[in-house]
Amino acid sequence: MSDLVPGAASTSMKHESAMLHVTGRATYIDDMPEPRGTLHLVPGLSTKAHARIVSMDLDAVRTASGVVCVLTAEDVPGENQISPVHREDEPLLATDHVHFWGQVMFAVVATSLQAARQAVRLAKIEYEEKPAILNIAQARQNGSPMVWRSLTMQRGDVERGLTAAPRRLSGQIEIGGQEHFYLEGQAALAQPGEAGEMRIWSSTQHPSETQHLVAAVLGRPHHLVTTEVRRMGGAFGGKETQANAWACLAAIAADRTGQAVKARLDRDDDMMVTGKRHDFLIDYDVGFTDEGDILAVDMVLAARCGWAADLSGPVTDRALFHADNAYFYPDVRLKSEPLRTNTQSNTAYRGFGGPQGIVAAERVIEEVAFATGLDPVTVRLRNVYGTGTRNLTPYHMTVEDSITAEILTKLVARCDYQARKAEIRAFNRNSRIIRRGIALTPVKFGISFTATHYNQAGALVHVYTDGSVQVNHGGTEMGQGLHTKMVQIVLREFGLTADLVRITATTTGKVPNTSATAASSGADLNGMAVLDAVRKIKGRMITFAAEKWGVAVEDIHFRPDGVHVGAEIMTFQQLAWQAYFARVSLSSNGFYKTPKISWNPETGRGRPFFYFAYGAACAEVSVDLLTGEHSIDRVDILHDAGQSLNPDIDIGQIEGGFVQGAGWLTTEELVWDPAGRLRTHAPSTYKIPACSDRPRIFNVELLENAPNREETIFRSKAVGEPPFVHGVAVLQAISDAIASLDDYRTCPKLDAPATPERVLKTLMALQERAD
Repeated sequence: MSDLVPGAASTSMKHESAMLHVTGRATYIDDMPEPRGTLHLVPGLSTKAHARIVSMDLDAVRTASGVVCVLTAEDVPGENQISPVHREDEPLLATDHVHFWGQVMFAVVATSLQAARQAVRLAKIEYEEKPAILNIAQARQNGSPMVWRSLTMQRGDVERGLTAAPRRLSGQIEIGGQEHFYLEGQAALAQPGEAGEMRIWSSTQHPSETQHLVAAVLGRPHHLVTTEVRRMGGAFGGKETQANAWACLAAIAADRTGQAVKARLDRDDDMMVTGKRHDFLIDYDVGFTDEGDILAVDMVLAARCGWAADLSGPVTDRALFHADNAYFYPDVRLKSEPLRTNTQSNTAYRGFGGPQGIVAAERVIEEVAFATGLDPVTVRLRNVYGTGTRNLTPYHMTVEDSITAEILTKLVARCDYQARKAEIRAFNRNSRIIRRGIALTPVKFGISFTATHYNQAGALVHVYTDGSVQVNHGGTEMGQGLHTKMVQIVLREFGLTADLVRITATTTGKVPNTSATAASSGADLNGMAVLDAVRKIKGRMITFAAEKWGVAVEDIHFRPDGVHVGAEIMTFQQLAWQAYFARVSLSSNGFYKTPKISWNPETGRGRPFFYFAYGAACAEVSVDLLTGEHSIDRVDILHDAGQSLNPDIDIGQIEGGFVQGAGWLTTEELVWDPAGRLRTHAPSTYKIPACSDRPRIFNVELLENAPNREETIFRSKAVGEPPFVHGVAVLQAISDAIASLDDYRTCPKLDAPATPERVLKTLMALQERAD
């Protein structure tokens, strides 16, 4: 291994597109120069949540100014299906029924975006309306079918454990969904080529899936379709499957017209059409002791999944995987209910169901703490996973590296938790209007795709004769710094400076059959694939140099000052030039598949995760009892990133993940009216965190001297999804503040999101119980 160079992996280097971002010169789909004659596509959306289509009169649409063509289901040359899980329950264009308000029924293709938007309004649709199931309660009451099979994970005898427990309680928690609210909306550009070729530029996290579905709707083999992604303006899971429809529609229109076609949704349509984070209703039954030891847990996790399967099955599975969070339940049963509703088809979102399961786990801890009168941190420490015993998860995976107790203990000391808690209690005794709260919560998050076949990646690396290097891999850049980390891996191995390494756009034409950039696996999978490619080239260069200069292989080193070949030092460019003249290949593909993992969804058992990422957050809040509003006064986070590939980027991910998680649990509320229309479909009605919502004091540290025990890329750990869960500390801190009204004797049972209205409702319920 070479000596570290400035910017190499395990050191900090600025984002590879940082200058382009801050100057506004970074290119996204809508910034690309449009090919001559580019047409624009706008979808026509249903205005009923559940109905039979009696008639669809599009004559006025077709004759409107600027309209080139109108697409309906009959115009799809191949399969009218875009289900990512092959359920055949998600037509690209509606046929005889619509299943949610906002389903795409037709698409207008016009010479301008404005012309297409005006024409779409001229459609005359006649419906035969049917009863709509809009939420979990209605789905249960009406026996709505599930979009996926129900899964049960269990270990031990939960009935016996609950019955034998000295103490027992039960309850329910409601957890709302969340809009992705990426800065760049859904967008795609399709350009037809010769002999049936189709090139797609798409804002997608899964270029290969987009390629495959475009090929399917066109009725063509995959090799005629190429998907390319340079960067996305955010995604958070909302472009893992939800980007496919717009690429498919643009491709069909381009194929029909022979011209380039662009689809770019406006924000209202984007929010109305696309799926969200799943909202959950979770019932729990827990047995425990006076000392706070949890003995048995029984949970049923029901999710509003929407009208089609999408990724709801894996999402609800992962909610079960994380319903234990960092805690060992001696007897446990966890069951999912992925329910079909007449709402948007909910989809992947940062954490992929894991955060919802963790919120439920922390509610159980909170309930036990209030029931026993113990500090919640004490209850947490009493129930964390061990390493030699008490280390088997509900899905029968052994936890080999539990460090939750260590992280909790360190954070308690570093943030002065006990002294601050005492000071807050004293403040609350004398404050009539403002009540403060504090909470300290951990996270244990499994890393890997639970769909085992997705745990693979490819890369392609070229070394040119001038010593510059071009890198391509299957991961996509959505602002998280993945491309930057890939550059750093090359710098570290070859001993180069950043100006000599260039990442190119992700394209299915260079690296095929890739997995989505999701499940926090982007750096893990693609980093190892890049490393494999680099080391193949490096190995050839070393073998060549050893033979040419007559030195031992072990005496050749790639360092910042050049390549050391015995006593001689030459530049990387000189070695590349010499190798080229000796006909040594300076290009290589790379491949990686995650070891050790296995998962049987039929039995609910296996090792679905390669490893776990850990962390803890302490949040302090102030709550206004008159308005229900809150402020986040201080947050301290200690997070496990293993041997971080880029500490600055990872800390940024932790900060951003926390704010997004806190927003989900406090301000972001999705509201449907009784007709099934989403009413929070714009920034005016849907509140994401603003600058003033961030913590006033924000301390974030990476756990030191904690390399990953598994052989990941330079012993790092994923930092995409786990930090999102730190936002749970804010919900718990608000609950702690509310509990002060009853002198901390009663669990407030605060649901999420903890909007001012819900906080006031919880306050009144607590006071009624106290009376």
